[in-house]
Amino acid sequence: MSRESARCGAVLAVDGGNSKTEVVLLDRAGGVLGMARGPGSNHAHSDFEQATQLVDELARRAARAPSGPVAELAVLCLAGADYPSDERRIATAARRFGWAERLVVRNDALAMLRAGTDSDAAVALICGAGINCAGVAPTGRTYRFPALGDISGDWGGGYEIGMAAFTAAVRAEDGRGPRTSLTRTVPRHFGVARPAAVVSAIYQGRIHQQRLAELAPLVFEAADDGDAPALAIVDRLVDELVTMVRAVLKRLRLTREAVDVVLGGGVLTAGHVRLNRPVTAGILAVAPRAEISVLRTPPVAGAALIGFDQLDLRPTVDVRKAISRRRKAWA
Repeated sequence: MSRESARCGAVLAVDGGNSKTEVVLLDRAGGVLGMARGPGSNHAHSDFEQATQLVDELARRAARAPSGPVAELAVLCLAGADYPSDERRIATAARRFGWAERLVVRNDALAMLRAGTDSDAAVALICGAGINCAGVAPTGRTYRFPALGDISGDWGGGYEIGMAAFTAAVRAEDGRGPRTSLTRTVPRHFGVARPAAVVSAIYQGRIHQQRLAELAPLVFEAADDGDAPALAIVDRLVDELVTMVRAVLKRLRLTREAVDVVLGGGVLTAGHVRLNRPVTAGILAVAPRAEISVLRTPPVAGAALIGFDQLDLRPTVDVRKAISRRRKAWA
């Protein structure tokens, strides 16, 4: 394919997380020229070169261009871009692919924040495969957590929820913990009869330990049925999420402001009443003027909007709606 036949746009937007990567190419008006989706590209958890290569493959697919520039600006909002040193390393690797003359690298939490609101006083609370919280103040100051798991004090992403469910099931079976329906549902999920069989399968490498993240929905199902250990896991998650928001609001001095709080990530957007209702109440107890909403826009739209902000363009097309419509039709 020649350079002339490729789709060349204004912004190449990338949202790369733990479970999936989405790429959108947009023109200067905000119209969608192309989209592509693939597996996760967390540059911290995946092989770095492999993750960058995946982004390139998706960018080329979205632009229908095997080589050369495809946009004025490329915005990469990626899990694993946790420190400035990460952003520099990713930018250096990405420039070799030549997607655009200008390149911006941000953490994926900032894409979710921008996707959810246009406010200059806002916080995004994220609970999906991982957990994080990011905020911006009217002064332009931003704050977010490193979100590096245990070493940065985190608990509460899909993996941790699933691990807690697995632990509860194992301990109930061997008598170290209280009874729970998770003793039945956890092994059933993996096609075996007992939690001990799951332990053996993980130990022997027949089940990858990261698959414990798949158990998170079972916790909420059990909690809805009044299962005490499941309720305890949900309560702990509520405390963690509210604590994160409280810390960001206080650091940015937004507790008395009319601040937008966006709830994102697969766990929070699933609409679990036993989770979202107390999280909402906890946030309002800290910031009574907060406007709380659940993110319904793909985070890649936030990456696109960051790009238009950088180019100082005001697209005539509603970028959020355009990407959402195209994404639904494409899915």
